[in-house]
Amino acid sequence: MSEAKEITIYTDGSCLGNPGPGGWAAIILDKEDRTEIAGGEKDTTNNRMEMMAVIEALKHLHTKHKDNLTKQQIHFYIDSNLIVQTLNSGWKKKKNLDLWAEIEKLSAWLNIKWEWVKAHHDNKLNNEVDELAFSEANKQKKA
Repeated sequence: MSEAKEITIYTDGSCLGNPGPGGWAAIILDKEDRTEIAGGEKDTTNNRMEMMAVIEALKHLHTKHKDNLTKQQIHFYIDSNLIVQTLNSGWKKKKNLDLWAEIEKLSAWLNIKWEWVKAHHDNKLNNEVDELAFSEANKQKKA
């Protein structure tokens, strides 16, 4: 029987104004593979972009792993304390209920560890995903 492997994911969201043009990004480390995904919206909020990064990373995993995703250990690093505390400690969901429902649907039955990482600090991958999200927000501003 094969041992479960770990997938590491860094996510971030960015918004130029709140609301304003925003971007989200994820870096997914799966074995030796590194995948970067990113996108944005013309008029959004920072919290929505943080949550979209998680959603899009989970969607990517569901597409890539289809039948064996429940056997994976998934480790998310997120600089949004709101997301981490809501998922780990049951903080009340007050806004963006559509996105919370999507996160719950996509993460159901998965072995996920949600960990907070300090933003704009010394974590190389967190800084990289921050730059990707900021770049996407700038693309939305110029579009």
